Amino acid sequence: MNTFITGLLTGLGLIVAIGAQNAFVLRQGLTRKHTAVVVLICAFSDALLIATGTAGFGAVLQSAPIVITVFKWLGVAYLLWFAYGSFLKAFQNQSLKPGDESTSNLKTVVLTVLGFTYLNPHVYLDTVIFLGSLSAQQGDQNWVFSAGAMTASFLWFAGLGFGAGAVARYLAKPVFWRILDTVIGLTMVTVAINLLLLKTVS
Repeated sequence: MNTFITGLLTGLGLIVAIGAQNAFVLRQGLTRKHTAVVVLICAFSDALLIATGTAGFGAVLQSAPIVITVFKWLGVAYLLWFAYGSFLKAFQNQSLKPGDESTSNLKTVVLTVLGFTYLNPHVYLDTVIFLGSLSAQQGDQNWVFSAGAMTASFLWFAGLGFGAGAVARYLAKPVFWRILDTVIGLTMVTVAINLLLLKTVS
């Protein structure tokens, strides 16, 4: 149980930081559009990547830094593209009530969340390499540690997505959505800059 809790707290410590993926989950939760799909994709993706690291693939990724470099530049382009769209929404002066965003069809939402999840090299550094290396230090309890980290992802994304949706009806004023989209756009730009400054693993 101690190993599980250690994994849980470590996972929460890594995932709670505001980033592109969390910002998108928050916005989908507020709009109440395909929230369950977004939460499940994020949580199961984290679980898959953590399991990959626990199985020992972190060392393989460390030996091929070109992979992280490729994802770095793809991620920067993707984040800046999404930031541009967020800024456009922020300056359209349109009211957006929870659930009525016509552009958020299921295909667009799925592709967007997959992009934020798998085109971000930080995800691989945090889950496959960092959590993978920590799990290796737990001996025969390595999968218990990983189960704790996976549980953290499910708890966090469910709380972020559905927790936001619970208060969405109080946030129908246009000014709120303009501020939110501006903040999301700035978050994407900040994350993109951080990726540009990111040194690949060696």
